[in-house]
Amino acid sequence: MDGYKTAKCVNIHSLPNGTGVHPKGYAAREFAKQGVKPGELAIISKEAVAPYERPALSKAYLFPEGTARLPGFHVCVGSGGERLLPEWYKEKGIELILSTEIVRADIASKTLLSATGLIFKYQILVIATGSTVLRLTDFGVEGADAKNIFYLREIDDADKLVEAIKAKKNGKAVVVGGGYIGLELSAALKINNIDVSMVYPEPWCMPRLFTADIAAFYEGYYANKGIKIIKGTVAVGFTTNADGEVKEVKLKDGRTLEADIVVVGVGGRPLISLFKGQVAENKGGIETDDFFKTSADDVYAVGDVATFPMKLYREMRRVEHVDHARKSAEQAVKTIMATEGGKTVTGYDYLPYFYSRAFDLSWQFYGDNVGDTVLFGDNDLASATHKFGTYWIKDGKVVGVFLESGTPEENKAIAKVARVQPSVESLDVLKNEGLSFASKI
Repeated sequence: MDGYKTAKCVNIHSLPNGTGVHPKGYAAREFAKQGVKPGELAIISKEAVAPYERPALSKAYLFPEGTARLPGFHVCVGSGGERLLPEWYKEKGIELILSTEIVRADIASKTLLSATGLIFKYQILVIATGSTVLRLTDFGVEGADAKNIFYLREIDDADKLVEAIKAKKNGKAVVVGGGYIGLELSAALKINNIDVSMVYPEPWCMPRLFTADIAAFYEGYYANKGIKIIKGTVAVGFTTNADGEVKEVKLKDGRTLEADIVVVGVGGRPLISLFKGQVAENKGGIETDDFFKTSADDVYAVGDVATFPMKLYREMRRVEHVDHARKSAEQAVKTIMATEGGKTVTGYDYLPYFYSRAFDLSWQFYGDNVGDTVLFGDNDLASATHKFGTYWIKDGKVVGVFLESGTPEENKAIAKVARVQPSVESLDVLKNEGLSFASKI
């Protein structure tokens, strides 16, 4: 189909994929709050459904009971807000252009070209393309194109995995990767009575955030749930049965694991190829200022793809997490609407925040995980509470805090510590005071 489609003032485009959450949904809500007029905003997405909360896909979407399904987790329920059903966009005069992949972007002429030949003209562009998963086929792993090898990014991926879980009832699964996806999906598969082995090359799980002490608790907890943890090696090949379905996973250390299902979570790559050579880049993402403006006029970038000034640490960073995706989208919209009205807004001042839930565990982390560490609380696997945490200390100040099984009040307290960065007399004092140190700040 050839033709032109133009919005009067502002378009936000999510090109092939999104991030941990659909930031475009949060942007749409903020545009509506700021008074965008009908016909001024369009959202383009490769997916066939309205923006939704992606974290649900690795959690409740896979559960055998209390299962999450759309329309239950459309944005913005993940932050306690109103659920934006497809009708909401129509009522607000926001055009949802779904099942549409953008294959070329020309910032100079302010045009986008879809895979079907449709040309979109824009005045203001918000890039919310997020990341795409790294696939084992990208690394030339033998047999990585076998059936029943899954990656989780979009709702279609989750649907395929759900069908496989049903088809391979009480079967064996190998989870490749020990990060967010590996930990959350291993728990979800185990809850479905699947026999789970988790394989990763690092010395402990979640190495980008966890210390060895933190990881030891979760590895022990997972082992007690019957999940086999295999560290220090990687999958180097797969064998298949007569139907082309995965049968075995070959490991670099020579071992072979039986598998009816393989789920891979080995990281992602920011989707910025459409804009190569058209905007400045930094640290693997699109460079922005603290308003998420790029080097190109009238072009903004939010979520996973944005490398922005982290004021708290005085350096440029790129953050891959749902919380930042939501907040960066809202910041960009406030800037756009303020600029349109000749007003100003305060720049983005973000406190890094990460969280996860699995089984009956729930942890939160705020700040920066650099410097010395102090473990506090009860991390005994036999304990009924499992309330423990870690402080990170740099230059005599507490710069980051991790807490497992915190109450809402306790989680607010550790967030305040990470923001304020209080001085501490000694590591021994911090260890003795534990969580009470945070409650005094």
